[in-house]
Amino acid sequence: MSPLPDGYRLVDVPESRKDEYLEVDRLAFAFDSSPETDALVPITFEWDRAQAVEDPDGVLAAVHASYAHAMPVPGGTIACSGLTWVGARPDQRRRGLLTAMIDSHFARSLARDEPISALFAAEHAIYGRYGYGSAADDVRVKIARGAALRDVPGTDELTVKLATADVARHSALVDAVHRAAGAGRPGWTTRDSDAWRTRVLVDPPAWREGAEPLRIVTVHDSAGEVRAFALFRRKENWAEGGPAGTVKVREAVAVDAAATHRLWSFLLDLDLTATVDGPMLPVDDTLLHLLVDPRAVVPKVNDNLWIRILDLPVALAGRRYAAPVDVVLDVTDTRLTANAGRWRLTTGARQDDGTYPAEVTRTQDAADVTLDVRELGAVYLGGRSLLAQARAGLVTEQTPGALQSAAVAFLWPVAPMCNYVW
Repeated sequence: MSPLPDGYRLVDVPESRKDEYLEVDRLAFAFDSSPETDALVPITFEWDRAQAVEDPDGVLAAVHASYAHAMPVPGGTIACSGLTWVGARPDQRRRGLLTAMIDSHFARSLARDEPISALFAAEHAIYGRYGYGSAADDVRVKIARGAALRDVPGTDELTVKLATADVARHSALVDAVHRAAGAGRPGWTTRDSDAWRTRVLVDPPAWREGAEPLRIVTVHDSAGEVRAFALFRRKENWAEGGPAGTVKVREAVAVDAAATHRLWSFLLDLDLTATVDGPMLPVDDTLLHLLVDPRAVVPKVNDNLWIRILDLPVALAGRRYAAPVDVVLDVTDTRLTANAGRWRLTTGARQDDGTYPAEVTRTQDAADVTLDVRELGAVYLGGRSLLAQARAGLVTEQTPGALQSAAVAFLWPVAPMCNYVW
């Protein structure tokens, strides 16, 4: 583990030090809060997973925590330690505090039998040097009101209801639709605590920035079952040509194409508005395929989920593969040396769902492909291509044809997507 400066030490943070912990977070991320807002917004991590660096005076200098996730991966789920709330006081930077916390996070995660770690990066340039690979993107869209969608059978039978979002009334509904919509999508983390389910729907006045309270629109089938929802708020604005309000969508989730069509038809046709600012969407989201004029949309692609392989053989054997493969990977890992070296990845018999399980073993055989653990994390969820990494000079093929075979096996037909709500 990386050494700390003299007098500094890593400490567990009990809930009794919550105010100190939150103050470091505010200083690190340059935001303010109030007792009224803090009372509404729950802490979503468990305090037994919170840690900090304490300076020689006993003041918290840097903090981090983690979530226990059952992370969906290609063909299954795997235990994942979600790194979060990472920050250092501005007057305590450049002292190796982050490195010490990352090393501690790795060790603690491995001790809890969590073979991968994931994060959503506030600054994307930081975490690659610790072996995290950018494993998924999201797309955010700005759409003009009235944008046309292609017809989808079954849409006309669906109805919508509008209400003001309420934790007690809507938490279970939102959770059920969210789980159904994300089933089988790598990276789609469910909200498995009351704090998480509350956090999705909280609406402190300080967060509204002059807009209306948070609203929820739900899409119902003929039996009354909810097939989609969106959390959004409108902000009034008037221009010379008339109303120019904005619809800001916090989250939009649907279980099928018809529900997606009905949901977005509503959001794109609200009176007194001119534009709709979308939430994080998967890069293969149904909405993007339904737009009649995709050029009229202003998209922005962002890095989304980052994955760090902590226990290589457990992680690689914990997912399924899209094609048969027998390949020797020569992996470098400067922080977790147990991962370094040559590993044979061999798939077994094709399963009923068309996927392939795999075994991962140490080997002295010659390497077919060489890569760093960072690139292995990037392809782990199936949304990145080993061939593209090779073209970028990040992965090297040692045996002709091996890279093509491995690249096909690692890919997955459903794009990964992180959906944290901070």
